Amino acid sequence: MERIIGKYSPVFYALLRIVAGLMFAMHGTQKLFGWPGGSDPMPLASLMGVAGIIELVAGLLIALGLFTSWAAFIASGMMAVAYFMAHASQGWAPLLNQGELALLYCFLFLYMAAQGSGIWSVDNSRRSGSRTTFAR
Repeated sequence: MERIIGKYSPVFYALLRIVAGLMFAMHGTQKLFGWPGGSDPMPLASLMGVAGIIELVAGLLIALGLFTSWAAFIASGMMAVAYFMAHASQGWAPLLNQGELALLYCFLFLYMAAQGSGIWSVDNSRRSGSRTTFAR
């Protein structure tokens, strides 16, 4: 399998970064604007309002590939705090305390913080002499 699709791993990582960033940003728009879902927006000065700001800004930065490592590191930390503040007190099992999404985002963004922006990113296009390639 490595020989068949392994050479496209930079593309798959870019798609993962873009989709995860956009999904995370949508959590922010839901908290800040009530969209999607039609819920009431959270006050900006509340804990959920600050979380919404971080989700929206970090999600867009990750999706664009701009300061990806920093944005992903901050988002990862926020998701770890969210898990322990909102979910861990309800039991040890993430599937039972509804914390699996927070944990998944936490470790996904921690990986992205270590991996960087990859191809199809603003960071990559800003580097001098960079090339987008599918070969390893």
